[in-house]
Formats: sequence, structure tokens, C-alpha cells
Amino acid sequence: MALHLNLLHEEISEHRQRQRDPLKIGMIALGIFGALMFGYYMWNAYQTLGIKGRLTTAQHDWEKIEPAVVAAQKRADELNGIIGTTKVLDGMIDTRFYWAPFLETLARCVAPNAQLTSLDGLVLDDNKGISVTVEGVAAGREPRAAAEELRQLLLEQIGQDHKDVKVEFKTLEDLDTIANLGGANMAMARYVLNVAFNPFPAAKPDASAAPRTAKEKPE
Repeated sequence: MALHLNLLHEEISEHRQRQRDPLKIGMIALGIFGALMFGYYMWNAYQTLGIKGRLTTAQHDWEKIEPAVVAAQKRADELNGIIGTTKVLDGMIDTRFYWAPFLETLARCVAPNAQLTSLDGLVLDDNKGISVTVEGVAAGREPRAAAEELRQLLLEQIGQDHKDVKVEFKTLEDLDTIANLGGANMAMARYVLNVAFNPFPAAKPDASAAPRTAKEKPE
């Protein structure tokens, strides 16, 4: 059997040991990791510069349109104020009571043998209704009946346009005065009528409110 001698065994062993040196391998790995981190940092820095550029452009554009936006916001506030005022005025108009139609109805109800001597009207607070005091005289064979006819006619005519109508006598008394109607002498009566009615529309119910359930009837 032939014998081989390797005279470079020690040098080859040292060379292989140096190649497997952990410190060297660590330094190489650290260098690679450092290169990767530097690349990542540079990429982030590039993106940051791009974002800053876009931000600067946006700020520049905003400086151009900011005066117009502020003016538009101010104008919108003014218009909202006008709209609010208009709604208030519309509400006042919608809930306003016009006396002319009532006076026209009253005039139609007064017969030739009746006469109005005083009229006093009042709109109650919070639009709760109208209160009118009518004073006058009626003449006829039965003057009280003539005054009652006027009361019934007022109750009927006002009730056609309004609700919660009440027409009641506050005073009804005979007078000693005699009136001449169509050549005939008629007795007279003095009356004071209290007229009350509600011409204002009722508030609409809240649609969001839950409907009430009907109570069950006991068996």
C-alpha cells in the first residue's frame, strides 16, 4: 500500500478555518444588512420628498382658493340667516288672522231689524283663538227672538270656516224704546254677544312619535 504525505496540511487547515471564521461571516452578514437598511432608508427618504412636494403644491393651491372659500362660507352664513328670517316671516303670515273676512261674515248675518252699535275684537295670546264682543239692538214683535236669530246665524256662518265656535249672550234685555220699522212700531232689545272661535290650524303631529296602541276591551 502506497503512503502519501501532505506537507501543506497545516496551511490548508488554516485556510479552511479562516473561511469558516464566525466573525468574518458575521461581518459579511452585517454589511449586507446595513446595505439593505441604507437602501430602505433611501427609498423612504425619496417617498418623503415626494409627499412633501405634493403637500407644498396643495398648500400653494389652497392659498389661491382660500379667499374664495372664505367668501363663499360668509355668503352661505348670510343666506342661512335670510332663510331663517324668511321662515319666521312665513310662520307669522301663516298664523296671521285677517279681520276682513270675519267682518264680511258678520255683516251678512245682521238682519234689517238688527243694528250693531259696538264691536271689540281680540287675538288671544299664543294663537289660542279669537274673542269678539258684539253689542247692538234688535227690533221686532219679539225683539229677543230677533237677537237669538242673529246669534244662531253667527254660530252657523262662522262655524263653516272656523272651529271651536261659541256665540253666547253676555247680556240680553228689553228696552223701553220703540222703533218704527216699515211704518209699524216695534219693541227693542239690547244684546251683547261673546263670540269665540279658533281660526288657526292645529299643529301637525310629530311623525317620529310612535303610534299609540289601542287598548284591549275587557271581555
